[in-house]
Amino acid sequence: MATLSQFDVIALRREFPILHQQVNGKPLAFLDSAASSQKPQRVIETLEDYYRRYNANVHRGVYRLSEEATFAYERARGKLARLINASHQREVIFVRNTTEAINLVAYSWGSANIRAGDRILLTMMEHHSNIVPWQLLAQRTGAELVYLPFDGQGRLVLDDLDRLLDERVKLVAFTHQSNVFGTINPVEPIVARARTVGARVLLDAAQSVPHMPVDVQALGVDFLAFSGHKMCGPTGIGVLWGRRELLNAMPPFLGGGSMIDLVELDHSTFAAAPTRFEAGTPAIGEAIALGEAADYLQEVGLTAIHHYEQELTAYALERLAEVPGLTVYGPPAGADRGGAVSFSLEGVHPHDVAAILDQEGVAVRAGHHCTQPLHRVLGVPATTRASFYLYNLPEEIDRLVAALHKARHIFA
Repeated sequence: MATLSQFDVIALRREFPILHQQVNGKPLAFLDSAASSQKPQRVIETLEDYYRRYNANVHRGVYRLSEEATFAYERARGKLARLINASHQREVIFVRNTTEAINLVAYSWGSANIRAGDRILLTMMEHHSNIVPWQLLAQRTGAELVYLPFDGQGRLVLDDLDRLLDERVKLVAFTHQSNVFGTINPVEPIVARARTVGARVLLDAAQSVPHMPVDVQALGVDFLAFSGHKMCGPTGIGVLWGRRELLNAMPPFLGGGSMIDLVELDHSTFAAAPTRFEAGTPAIGEAIALGEAADYLQEVGLTAIHHYEQELTAYALERLAEVPGLTVYGPPAGADRGGAVSFSLEGVHPHDVAAILDQEGVAVRAGHHCTQPLHRVLGVPATTRASFYLYNLPEEIDRLVAALHKARHIFA
């Protein structure tokens, strides 16, 4: 089983400039990669190189700088297609982030295909980005939202699929990996069940593409969305993948330059995907740097990254169990558990926990993590979350646990 050794991780850490600093006089332990990952030097340099050496608009010039920018931009599209094993790079649409990708599907595919009385099946563990766009679509169309629950260990209750997934359901949208529980959801059985009623499937892969191999053809989904900033890439760039036949049948999301075929005074015709969905000047440098991030992750090895993160998570769950009054949410260590661990410390607000951890140089997230419905089911307004990536070390988990003991002592 391929994984990363401690020597591998120590070497990898040297490639991330931001990790070589102190916070409040302590070495930085960055445990918030589920929110946004850090960037290796080569990705930073790729973005800088674009602005320093060949900054120009794409698809619009026959001069050398524009042609070089266009080549690099489209080459990045190909890199992202290979990362997720898309059948063609024209199935890859550059967007700002996962949120925009889901909104694109909701407004374009949803407005054309969802009608009053139809249902959209979501889950109770979804990020707001995979709830609010569908709420807005339901308000516009008269459709209904239904939700698949999760059990006491943060796993989806698949037995409820037979009750909830009927012919009225036109779309199933769910997260590949929960940003709170760390649960890696079983995609294949949900897709298979959706196919029996003719429903389309959208997968929120913001927490999976950066951490494990993701093959859209093997998964069998219709749409998949992820963000660059969570996978060692820049902010402001992400990807929507969709089946080519679906994308070309969808109306545009935004109108303007670049996405057209022919413009008359009273009507326009539109280019094929992906151009149809990339109106205006795109985030060129960011897309090119995202392609570099995809190369980086594949060179390190996504299987190795995934296995290493599971080892870290198992160690974290073992150490966190030593902290009195700590409640950890999500499944136990295992094949369906990724590297996000959310918890509550009895008698201490999550924001206070995070503030004390920060004094020890440990960066974690506190709040509802854009999952208010999930937290209502748990009966808590917020949790503290530690999340792991390829550059984290077991000793950082030790520091996390030591800081939690300190927080407990302060508020005892």
